[in-house]
Amino acid sequence: MRRTIGVAVVALALGGCAGGTEPSPTVGTEPASTSSATPAPTSGGEPPVTSAPELITVPDVSGMNHQDAQDTMQAAGLYNLREVDGTGRGRMLILDRDWVQTGQTPAAGTKVTPDTVITLTAIKYSDR
Repeated sequence: MRRTIGVAVVALALGGCAGGTEPSPTVGTEPASTSSATPAPTSGGEPPVTSAPELITVPDVSGMNHQDAQDTMQAAGLYNLREVDGTGRGRMLILDRDWVQTGQTPAAGTKVTPDTVITLTAIKYSDR
């Protein structure tokens, strides 16, 4: 059995080497471009304008069920959400529907970029 495995390994190793001495053809290849890294000017002679990052207005989710608040933020295009226990006890918000929103940062109406961290502060309904 050991000899059979050894022969197979040697055969595979030699098979990978066979015929590998000739260089591969370079048909259809072209030399790398030597153009500069600066963008070409537009027809007006000015450099192209880069667009500003998209701004999203933070929705007001105060008093909402925590799950609905998350859904509202995501529908607005905000996915970088952080959850905080509003009692200060550091509990994890496991069952989102058991929690109600008591605060948010940044405040509702603030214009932010899509990657902004949105902190949702909530307490359990039973904490009221």
